[in-house]
Amino acid sequence: MSRHRRPFSLLAALTAWAAASAALAGCSPGDAEARVDPPPAPPADVAGYCAALHEELPDTVAGLAANPALPASDLTAAWGGSAIVLRCGIAKPPKMADPEQDGVWVYDVPWLLEKLDDGGFRFTTGLRLAYTEVLVDKEHATDAGMLVGLSAAIAKTVPKGISSY
Repeated sequence: MSRHRRPFSLLAALTAWAAASAALAGCSPGDAEARVDPPPAPPADVAGYCAALHEELPDTVAGLAANPALPASDLTAAWGGSAIVLRCGIAKPPKMADPEQDGVWVYDVPWLLEKLDDGGFRFTTGLRLAYTEVLVDKEHATDAGMLVGLSAAIAKTVPKGISSY
């Protein structure tokens, strides 16, 4: 019996790897659009903070690329399809008044943490003049570290204070 083997070709292996990577990248959630319902129109000052935030948002969050949020709005953003969705200018969440709620501070931005029924999380900023909500699916809700880039952008664009909205 012959043990003839085809000679190993690094070029062929790299070409196959590149083709497989390109095929997978075409299916990645980062290439998708996300349907994100903007919040009802906030007051003009809040909308202005949200527009400034929109300009400073990171290109990636938790390793996921930003992608178009539809309908296009300065009040919304998404990363990894709809894996991570941001809505700025939301009304004050009722749970914000509950002292028993869990929270975390990231870059001088306090976040209310809420575990959702589907295993994901809702993070909502507090003590800022515009409330910002970030919904994270259960696959990417592994830790609050994904809030680092978002918190830096919020700290830069949304002043401290208590929103009356």
